[in-house]
Amino acid sequence: MTIAIIDYGAGNLRSAAKAFERMVGETGRADEVMVTANPDIVARADRIVLPGDGAFADCRANLAAISGMIEAIDEAIDVRGRPFLGICVGMQLLATSGDEHGSTPGLDRVQGEVRAIEPADPALKVPHMGWNTLTPRGDHALLAGIDLGRGGLHAYFLHSYHLVADNADDVIATADYGGAVTAVVARGNVAGTQFHPEKSQALGLGLIANFITWSPA
Repeated sequence: MTIAIIDYGAGNLRSAAKAFERMVGETGRADEVMVTANPDIVARADRIVLPGDGAFADCRANLAAISGMIEAIDEAIDVRGRPFLGICVGMQLLATSGDEHGSTPGLDRVQGEVRAIEPADPALKVPHMGWNTLTPRGDHALLAGIDLGRGGLHAYFLHSYHLVADNADDVIATADYGGAVTAVVARGNVAGTQFHPEKSQALGLGLIANFITWSPA
């Protein structure tokens, strides 16, 4: 079994790889974690992770610049039915479009638009940077066994934009930052976290462990 972390010049690859390797070990699995820019490896992988840091348009351009990579993602998701996880801007790229520095098409996996955060409290600064609890919206395998809610575990965020989904059911957890901010989305075998699970200690490691064993219906 292989977990492919896509290297397209736009993610915290070392930290992500270490977190996935740790949880592979702790769950007693023998999965190989591979950081790769090879579309063939991504297309054949058993699970795929798309990290991301920076601006939406730049990340989208970087991904498109790797010949065959978007087609490989499509094959892994649609043909092979592989679980797919986007992290931070990698999660934002799942949207239909992003409006950071003009409108840019996304991968259209979770229909909606990536928009600027607009906290109702003017004292709250943007970017949203720091630790927040998560409010679940229904049950999902990726959140199973994780202590959520006001008194629960915290996730680490660093972002100025979030995914505003067309279908509220695609949002499975939010964070409160002067209003609800999308924290986790899931649709079919595709999911994404706005926070960085690799930096989110117990909460993030729990979600990674759940992703490693996730079998989407």
